[in-house]
Amino acid sequence: MTVREIYEKLEQRIPVELREPWDNDGLMCASDDCIEVKRALVTLDVTEDIVDYAISNDIDLILSHHPLIFKPLSSVHEDDHVARKVIKLIKNDIAVISFHTRADKVQGGVNDLLCDIIGIKNAEPFGDGLLGRIGDLSEELDMQDFSYLLKGLLDCDGVKVADACIPVSRVAVVGGDGKSYIPAALAAGADTFVSGRIGYNTMIEASEMGINLLEAGHFFTEHPVTSFFLSLLHRLDREMYIEVRSSNNIRLI
Repeated sequence: MTVREIYEKLEQRIPVELREPWDNDGLMCASDDCIEVKRALVTLDVTEDIVDYAISNDIDLILSHHPLIFKPLSSVHEDDHVARKVIKLIKNDIAVISFHTRADKVQGGVNDLLCDIIGIKNAEPFGDGLLGRIGDLSEELDMQDFSYLLKGLLDCDGVKVADACIPVSRVAVVGGDGKSYIPAALAAGADTFVSGRIGYNTMIEASEMGINLLEAGHFFTEHPVTSFFLSLLHRLDREMYIEVRSSNNIRLI
């Protein structure tokens, strides 16, 4: 299948209508969208390390969650780190497709996967654009037990916890930076909110808001979507070589 054919098939499953107005994703880069894709790489972020790896391993297509180009480029010159990646990709005939907020919202995407991993039952969308998910645990847990459970299930470096001294039962999730969804989670009846990034000023007010807050890391709450992308590509072409590669170079020391 060509780059264009793959993009059009994926867009049927992850339609552009789901994209937030401020977002930028889709077919990010393609020197020739009629190139046949024999080798694909799935990743969360299109870092320069990922680009260099793709070049070294004869990759034809990179499929990512975070957009290669988010803000408009003012110039295409190697002094700019994003433009430098674009130049490398075009020179090596490597295409990039990114699905961002629409992959957060789509059935089976980022937030549905988070619910599946955590064990949240009867999950349903909530919030602006119905991006987040909220549902119930099979049994009520205290915050300490839930925190350790979450850390193990997401295999993350650590979990920041703001304990409102409320048992954990009805849990809302938003992968990535989800702090703006806390009011909607409260309105939907959540006693606990899980996201990748919440921030100090918000978490310090958890008990005042009356909701438990857990920050598990941007990468760790969104990286499971790579399995979703992998399955979509496999369904399109079972003969295609597809590799999932981590883009996380951030560590706790």
